[in-house]
Amino acid sequence: MAPIPRLRDYRGPALFSYGFRPFFLFGSLYAGLAILAWLPVFYGELELSTAFAPRDWHIHEMLYGYLPAVITGFLLTAVPNWTGQMPLQGRPLLVLVLAWAMGRVAVTISAWIGWEAAAVIDNAFLVLVAAVMGREIIRGKNWRNLKVLIALGVLTVGNIVFHVEAHLLGAADYGIRLGIAATMMLIMLVGGRIIPSFTRNWLVRENPGRLPASFGRFDVVSMVAAGAALVMWTAAPEWSVTGAALIAAGVLQAARLARWAGERTWRDRLVLILHVAYAFVPLGFVLVGVAALGLLPASAGIHAWTGGAMGIMTLAVMSRAGLGHTGRALEATTAMQGIYLLLVAAALARVCAAIHPAWSDTLLLVAGGAWAGAFVGFALAYWTVFTRPRVTA
Repeated sequence: MAPIPRLRDYRGPALFSYGFRPFFLFGSLYAGLAILAWLPVFYGELELSTAFAPRDWHIHEMLYGYLPAVITGFLLTAVPNWTGQMPLQGRPLLVLVLAWAMGRVAVTISAWIGWEAAAVIDNAFLVLVAAVMGREIIRGKNWRNLKVLIALGVLTVGNIVFHVEAHLLGAADYGIRLGIAATMMLIMLVGGRIIPSFTRNWLVRENPGRLPASFGRFDVVSMVAAGAALVMWTAAPEWSVTGAALIAAGVLQAARLARWAGERTWRDRLVLILHVAYAFVPLGFVLVGVAALGLLPASAGIHAWTGGAMGIMTLAVMSRAGLGHTGRALEATTAMQGIYLLLVAAALARVCAAIHPAWSDTLLLVAGGAWAGAFVGFALAYWTVFTRPRVTA
């Protein structure tokens, strides 16, 4: 039998030839520009016409705006490889991008159009993505990957809860923790597969010696412990037992990371940055656990997860996938390495701002400026990668 062609005969703009292209490009631009808007909002110099409180708008647009764009770009690229189906291209892909963009606009002007309309428009995107993913997985009879629909379902429920909480109570809490917990589980699941795999491939080729440990019982135990701790944190974030569970999960995740031989990947920055990103997973668990015991502000650990694990991991995956899926060499340029350093600095500055209130104003400006510089810089550096046709040998 002839092999399934990887792409249909597509003659439109290269930007809409594959799902990762528009979602990685526009998602990264939005991540940077939204923070540039958030800083004057935080300091009372700009007012948005949103029904959300300023803090909730910021959290929502990172957690349920930026992250779903990157997750969608990843899934639209991965699912065709899992199922053997053709990737989404052209007009259907444009519809998804417009649905995502309409959600961002609706949330930002929700004070004008009403919170109910904003909630419907915003959640329509996640529902559409779940429908597309479910159709492709079922057509390809790739039943074991139906679990991605669970992750999308949890994000959708979390987003709905967020909107309802913000309207009824004036602030979202469960919706925030539910979205963070779901995303952290995704990072631990996907990261636990790709980080050891990419590390092993590079070490076998370039630096023979100790290799990452294979997925085994220890990984299962660490994931179960992390999942249980996140469930407890979502339900009861200030319970001392929750704090102990989070700290224990953090220690297990740190041990898991240490088994992946990341210290041996210094010469390949595309691999190294994945390990750096994952290091914020156990750091977040420990800091949130300590906060549950009343010893630190909760925002320190939350930003280790969101600014560190989520922000750096998504940028690391986008930069690697963008090169690999467009036929370019898997090498981090000097500019890209500078972008990685900016984002690590942003994450560390934001965590320290929560721990050291006396320095918070300065550190917040550093964190916001470095974050915006990293994501806008990435979008500019990868503009031709995402908007021009695949490089052919």
